[in-house]
Amino acid sequence: MILKAANKKDAEEEFLFIRNIPCDENGYINTNYQIKREDFDDALDIIIANSEGRRLPEGYVPATTYYLWDNGIIIGEFQLRHHLCESLVNGSGHIGYYIAPQFRGKGCASTGLKLLLEEARRTVPEDEIYLHVFKSNPASLKVMLKNGGYIHHETDDSYFVRIKK
Repeated sequence: MILKAANKKDAEEEFLFIRNIPCDENGYINTNYQIKREDFDDALDIIIANSEGRRLPEGYVPATTYYLWDNGIIIGEFQLRHHLCESLVNGSGHIGYYIAPQFRGKGCASTGLKLLLEEARRTVPEDEIYLHVFKSNPASLKVMLKNGGYIHHETDDSYFVRIKK
């Protein structure tokens, strides 16, 4: 498995994958759900610009979108926010990810997160990498803990996980 940043060369495969990610699954938000092909090139331009700190919505930080590939097929999407703002410290943190349902339970999320953590350790200025998971998603918590995470604190419905750089 490999992680590749969103790019124009792989636009067709990225489009076919991203349009089917639900709007909100376990807190992973997809603003391009059911996007039309004719609109995707503009959306991809924004995704790439956001990774460079350009064209960011108000209150957002630079974030790179990565796709997890296995044998030439995209099986997951990962977001790496380059640094934290107040809403991310107490919210979704540095990393979010989504694995297509047919690839879940096979170690893909663990491998993808391991690969993304390598990049995060080079990119993130904070001493720890922040993640968030709903308590209703124990599989994702297991992935985070397997990758060196620990539960920093919790609320009624969420765990806030930290991973040392």
